[in-house]
Formats: sequence, structure tokens, C-alpha cells
Amino acid sequence: MTRVHFIGICGTAMATVAAMFKQQGFDARGSDQDVYPPMSDFLAAESIPALTGYRAEHITGDLALVVVGNAVSRGNPELEEVLSRKIRYCSLPEAIREHFLWGARSIVVAGTHGKTTTTALAAWVLTDGGLDPSMLVGGIARNFGDDASTGSSYRLGQGRDFVIEGDEYDSAFFDKTAKFLKYLPDVAVINNVEFDHADIYADFDAVTLAFRRLVNLVPKNGLLLVGADSEGARALVGSAVSRVETFGTAEDVDWQAHDLEPAGATTRFRVRRRGSPFGTFELPLVGAHNVRNATAAIAIATEVGVSADRVAQALARFAGVKRRLEVVGAADGVTVYDDFAHHPTAVAETLAGLRASNPAARIWAVFEPRSASSCRRVFQDDFARAFASADHVLLAPVFRSKLADGERLSLPELVRSLRSQGQSARAADSLDDIVSTIVGEHRDGDLVVMMSNGGFGGIHRNLLDALTHANRHRG
Repeated sequence: MTRVHFIGICGTAMATVAAMFKQQGFDARGSDQDVYPPMSDFLAAESIPALTGYRAEHITGDLALVVVGNAVSRGNPELEEVLSRKIRYCSLPEAIREHFLWGARSIVVAGTHGKTTTTALAAWVLTDGGLDPSMLVGGIARNFGDDASTGSSYRLGQGRDFVIEGDEYDSAFFDKTAKFLKYLPDVAVINNVEFDHADIYADFDAVTLAFRRLVNLVPKNGLLLVGADSEGARALVGSAVSRVETFGTAEDVDWQAHDLEPAGATTRFRVRRRGSPFGTFELPLVGAHNVRNATAAIAIATEVGVSADRVAQALARFAGVKRRLEVVGAADGVTVYDDFAHHPTAVAETLAGLRASNPAARIWAVFEPRSASSCRRVFQDDFARAFASADHVLLAPVFRSKLADGERLSLPELVRSLRSQGQSARAADSLDDIVSTIVGEHRDGDLVVMMSNGGFGGIHRNLLDALTHANRHRG
């Protein structure tokens, strides 16, 4: 078998693509500085060796290809060995393109927010519609894999379509362009465009340029789907050479979602296509942002030939994506959610969706500024508005504490801004402080949303354990 080595294999995308290579008959293996769950468990289940530590001797003479993760830089012993011996290497998105996309109808889902959920929705609708697509998504989609408790981040089907999440982050140390520029879009979805990734993009114009380049790759016989509720996305329409269809909740779009009705954990809505009734849908997710995501999936499915009735049946059975307002558990009358939100818009939309579905509940928003952008002052004012739907806001310490004071997000300033708007807000000294605060002040029926793009120190389970213990102690 052809042997492929992945440097940095414990990255979520790297491990997933290694498994895809393995399924295609390659001898896939890799290494990482730290090999630990959950990806170590994933790789073990896929029978893919993961070597601990970076060593030159891992680069053996029988390697046909080395895939270099975007966290790997010069000085890495394995990378240096690859360069010295002139062994063929590429970035992760290049590997995906070369081995999976040239022969496919590539459906690339991009945008600052919502691309993981939209990718999972579209892939599920096409799968349920009998098209047997392939899928690669930056999360764990519960409709795939062996069962909903495990889910999967990939699927290799026999059909023509490959639905892939298009990430705007850079590709590798030798290629600082966006990953999605490698994905050969026949259909491209741009949900929205806002400033993000302050570590690699200087400003909003730089972000927009990356998306404009994606638009420019869609062939004349392809389709660009634009989330027109986003001003940044709508501005890209004029750059397209392909057909363009817009979607959103506004009146002047090709695919309009309207009459949104939250009903517990489900949202009902109707869709018009170019002003004419298209269908009524029920989605087991909350929030207008998820209705927009579903509307994009409806447009994708229609483009590739899935009927409206079949789409509706599939959407009603969508099982969600892990870490997207995922219920982790409940204890002592408190429901605890885990959510990946880290950008102000994502925080605001997640909380607004939960509020619309639970108008009488007390909502605790627990936020960890962890991503390269959320740790910076660039979003200071935006975060002051993002928590409007929460009753209580608890802020964890800024993860990137080494940032200079003038560059780092100011938690005291954010607390003052929130309090001036009449909200309860506190900056916690530690994660234990957050847990003890909620345990001491919670009421029956409270909803606690933990928001971070990292593991958040296992706070979700710690809180549930503490609430369970407090309930037993009272009993």
C-alpha cells in the first residue's frame, strides 16, 4: 500500500483526512507532539498509528507523501527531514483536493459563521435523499457514523457530490492562503462575511478578499449561494461569473425563510422561492441563524435534484452537530449546554435563539475568550452587545494572557458595559469560581450556556457534578 504520513495528525481535520485516506486503501499514519483524546481514541478506532513526538526518524524512505498540518512550522524535526530529503509534501487542503475533489461535484460551504452546521445539514439532506454523497465537516455530525452518540466528521459515498466545509483559515506554513481556495467549488455557499481570525487577517478587507477569490473560482455553469442577510456576503454578488442565488429572511432574496415559529427545541418555518411558496419545514434546532443555515441546505438540495418533500423529511430528522448548543446534561433543575460560539455575532445569535425558544427561562451565558480574535480588543464593543439575551453573564479569564494590555480584551471594561445596560455580569477569577457561583445562585429551570472554541477546562462536567452533589447534600 502507498504510505502517507501526517505531521500534526491529532488535529481534528488532519485525523479525519487520515481516516479518509485509510478508507481509500492508503497506509496512513502520523505523529504529533501530544497524542491524547479525543483524537487519539478516534485514530485508534480507525487503526491508524499515531507516534508521540516529532522525530526525524519518523520520516522513512518508503513515504510517498507527507501531509503538513497548518500548525507545523520550520524547525519541526520531521518537516526539516522532509525538506532535506525532498520527499513529496503538501498541505491538508491540497491533499483533500488531489485525492477526493477532482472527480466530484464539489459543494463548498463557507462563511464566518454557520458553515459546520450548514455542511452537516446539506450532507444529511443529500444522504437521506439517496444521492450517497461524501462529506467532510469541521465538527461531529450526529446523523453520520455508527450511531448518534458518536457521529462522524466525514463520510465517503459512491455518489457524485462531495459536501465540504470551506475554512477561511490559512493552509500551511508555506501557503498562507485560505483553505477553501483549494476545494474546486461547483457550488459555493457563503453564509456571511465578517471580520475574524485577527491572527492572520489584518482587517475586514483582507477577509473579504479571501471570499472574493472563492467566488472567482466558481465556474460559469456552477452556482453561488449568498446569505444576503449579511452585508459582507451580499457585497460579493457583483464579483460572480457563475449563476447567483441569494437566501435569507429578507424580502428581496431568491430563497426566503419566513414565518419562523420557535416551539421548544424545534423551529418551524416556511420558504418562498423567488416569491412563490416552496414548502413548510420543521427543524430540530433553535434560532434564526439555524433557519438560514437550513435554507442554504434547501437551496443546495434543490440544485442537485432532491424534492422539497424529501428535503422536509430529512430536515425533521436532523440530529445536530456536537458542540453547537449541545445539551451536555441536567442536574438540580439546571440544563447545561456546550456551544462553540466565540465570535460576537455567533454568541448573540446563539443566545437569541435560545431565548426565543425559552422566553421565561433564566439564561446564564458563560464565556471563555479563547480564540485569536475574541481575546483581542477588536471586539470589545461588539461583545458588550452580544450577551443581550442572557440574564447573567460570567466571563472566564482571557485565554491568551500574554497579549499586551492595549491589545487584550478588557474584562473589567466589558463587565462595566454590560452592567450599564442593566445586566448581571461578573468576571471570574477561575473556572472553579464560575462553578461555585452557579451552584450557589441557580434556580430550578435555569439554562447555562458554556461558550468556548476550546475544551473550557472540562467545566461542563465539573458544573454538573457540583450541582448533583449540592442536590444530594440538600436531600
